[in-house]
Amino acid sequence: MRKTFLTAALIAASSPAFAQADPAIEVSEKRLQSDVESMVGFGTRHTLSSQDDPFRGIGAALNWVDREFQAMNAKCDGCLTVVRVGDTVQGRRIAEPTRVENSVAIQIGSTRPKEVIIVQGHIDSRVTDVLNATDDAPGANDNASGSALVLESARVLSQNRYPTTIIYALLSGEEQGLYGGRILAKWVKEQGYTVKAVLNNDVVGNSCGSDGYCDGANVRVFSEGPRADLTDSVRAAQRRNGGENDSPSRNLSRWIDSLADDFEGGLNVRQIWRTDRMGRGGDQIPFLEAGYPAVRFSVAVEDYEHQHQDLRTEDGVTYGDTPEEMDFNYLAKVTHLNVRAIDLLSKTPMPPAPVAQAAVRTFTEIKWEPVDGATGYRIYRRRTDEGAWEERPVAVTGETEKVLDGVRGDDWLFGVSSVGEGGFESPIASAVPAGAFAPLPKPQNAVGP
Repeated sequence: MRKTFLTAALIAASSPAFAQADPAIEVSEKRLQSDVESMVGFGTRHTLSSQDDPFRGIGAALNWVDREFQAMNAKCDGCLTVVRVGDTVQGRRIAEPTRVENSVAIQIGSTRPKEVIIVQGHIDSRVTDVLNATDDAPGANDNASGSALVLESARVLSQNRYPTTIIYALLSGEEQGLYGGRILAKWVKEQGYTVKAVLNNDVVGNSCGSDGYCDGANVRVFSEGPRADLTDSVRAAQRRNGGENDSPSRNLSRWIDSLADDFEGGLNVRQIWRTDRMGRGGDQIPFLEAGYPAVRFSVAVEDYEHQHQDLRTEDGVTYGDTPEEMDFNYLAKVTHLNVRAIDLLSKTPMPPAPVAQAAVRTFTEIKWEPVDGATGYRIYRRRTDEGAWEERPVAVTGETEKVLDGVRGDDWLFGVSSVGEGGFESPIASAVPAGAFAPLPKPQNAVGP
């Protein structure tokens, strides 16, 4: 239970943290399973597999995704723009120059089309040897599960219209070095998009681990602490004024956790306060490096016998990433949480970029610039040694600044959310150095893109 110190009058004046998501939103477990099985049917989706075989390999799989997106486009009166976003790459796990492509569908927003939410998963697969592009690599849970989630999200959400743009992306090259994520992050910057959130889904379709331990009630959401794009000067400012636990991604994670708590019968979010699993990575990382808020959804318990494994049986143990080892009801719940989050995020304004001033004062002053689409703002606080914001705002205002009389800033961290029409509330942005949901400016002497 989060602590609160507000007066009864302020509590009565405060509205709920989240306006209601679209009650018509439903996802299909049957469609999710069918999509996973279709992707497994391509034999292997290794990034280095065939790009022109019509039935087997990464090329056939991406062509199938394009057709699925186009079928959705036909059902929503042309609301989706389907494109390939790719580049030719070479690296440690790609010996020869190779074309790496992502299948992307763009649902353009009605009033703020440059403001985007991205939901993504990588479609490529692998076996034990990461360079083995010929053997069967079903990649059911890793990561046809996340890919199916993206497709189902597009099917459901393309039936609605939103103020902001939604990008649905199936990425290649993840297992070879996060190439698809890097390509898409670069492309997003080139388009001039303002990124509100990136939801990366990778290994989201099983509920039991390789040791027999099962957890079908939780989903993990990973978020970075200090931002990947910190400069030396901003890092120094954080050491002095706080912000190590207040990156945009961390606040996006908190928002998703609160959203899940607000819905009975769904999964509980277990926030993992690190960028990814220990010693591992995913396609959220290139977006973090570019300065965009991004989180990773992943199962509560991983099954290592059925991930990155050759298909085989040893000592009575079956290895390999096949649909038989998945829990499609669990996948449907993770998908539903993503869809609810995207639905609400697509209706909210961008979070503000607040600044708090409280040095040598008995009060705290918080300011921010106006946010497009915002009809009001809510100011939150939490003790510096606590992980969650207070449940109720400490102030509600239609202005872009607020003085909190009697609130000594040394003892608190502050944050501000934007509220749009219909009461849809953005994630909270922290009033700390680098708390804004935007890439940090590069130093003037910086080189590179």
